[in-house]
Amino acid sequence: MRKIKLREILISGTAAGLIIFGLGGDALGQRNRTRGEEQKAKQAEEAKQQPQQEQSQTPQQRNAQRREQQQQQVQQRQQRQAERQAEQQKQIQLRQQQQAEQQRAQQQQGVEAQRQQGLQNQQRNEEARRQQQVRLEQQRQQQQQTQRQTGLQNQQRVEEARRQQQVQLEQQRQQRQTQRQTGWQNQQRAEETRRQQQVQLEQQRRQQQQAQTQAWNRDRTNQRPTRGHYTRYDRYQQQQLQEQRLNVYNQRMQNLERLRDQRQRQLEQQRRQQYLQYQQRYWQRIQQDRLRLQQARYYNNYVNNYYYSRGGSYYQTSQYGAQMLQEAINRGYEEGFRSGQADRYDRWGYNPQQSYGYQDASYGYDSYYVSLEEYNHYFREGFRRGYEDGYYRQSEYGQYNNGKYSILSAIIGTILQVVQY
Repeated sequence: MRKIKLREILISGTAAGLIIFGLGGDALGQRNRTRGEEQKAKQAEEAKQQPQQEQSQTPQQRNAQRREQQQQQVQQRQQRQAERQAEQQKQIQLRQQQQAEQQRAQQQQGVEAQRQQGLQNQQRNEEARRQQQVRLEQQRQQQQQTQRQTGLQNQQRVEEARRQQQVQLEQQRQQRQTQRQTGWQNQQRAEETRRQQQVQLEQQRRQQQQAQTQAWNRDRTNQRPTRGHYTRYDRYQQQQLQEQRLNVYNQRMQNLERLRDQRQRQLEQQRRQQYLQYQQRYWQRIQQDRLRLQQARYYNNYVNNYYYSRGGSYYQTSQYGAQMLQEAINRGYEEGFRSGQADRYDRWGYNPQQSYGYQDASYGYDSYYVSLEEYNHYFREGFRRGYEDGYYRQSEYGQYNNGKYSILSAIIGTILQVVQY
């Protein structure tokens, strides 16, 4: 409707301009015709009067009159020219007014068109906003529906997981019950196996004691040996003695392996890195001794012509046995020093008896010249003194020389006195 009204206004304005322009042209033409008729009538009247005036006038008067007439004609022409210029100026102004009117009409038309365009844009924007609101509402409803569905699914999954967890817990409870029953049975079997092992170990210990007692009885006496009363061994007796002491050593080694594995796990849990390294190095040395012990030498004439006392009894040994006992004290001191040093580095309490080296006390035993029991005793004598020096960072019982820790000779003399007879 607004477009139609705007179009009617523009048409009415244009028609009015054309009518005004036509009326102005007609009026101008009518005025021009009236003036021409008046001039022609005046000229005719003057032409009628001129012969009469010319007859009564002199030549001078006629010349003056003609000049006057010419001037009048010039003035008339100038006047007509001015009138035409004025008329042209009016027509120009009228056309300018018409053009200005047309421009105003066009501007009004452009403004109206812009307003109409703005209204259309506003309508489109409003429509787009309504559509966007509709889409957003649809999306919100879809999201709510999806969330409700997802929530329901999650709730179902949680419920299913809870049921499964309850089933698993029930299964675990049944498994624990079964394990307890099985564990009780295993415990009974393990207890029975342990009792059997204890019986076997007790039998082995008795056999070892018997073998050691036999060896000690040959080398030990309650009285000081006298010169000439030597114990001699032939090659066969040497072989028998070596086999007896090797069996005792191998049985000790089996127990030592179990103790080593148990101690290694305990040391790892306690994070005693320094002592763990000490134990591993000690075990490597034991393995080397084990190989050397299997390669024993036999002599044509093996004589126990030395003796020493311990605990109120006298023990016979050979020159090689005496050296071996002295080495036991010295090696025990070195291993004790390293063990005490490792406990100090790990900030562990002072306890030489709990050391792996003290409990084994067989490092360096690589022959059958003395019994393992005698070697253990003197090894531990050196070990206790070395542990004290290593733990407290002192040199009361030994010294460090050429990369080794060794016990003082004077200390060895207070521990062991070997006499040749």
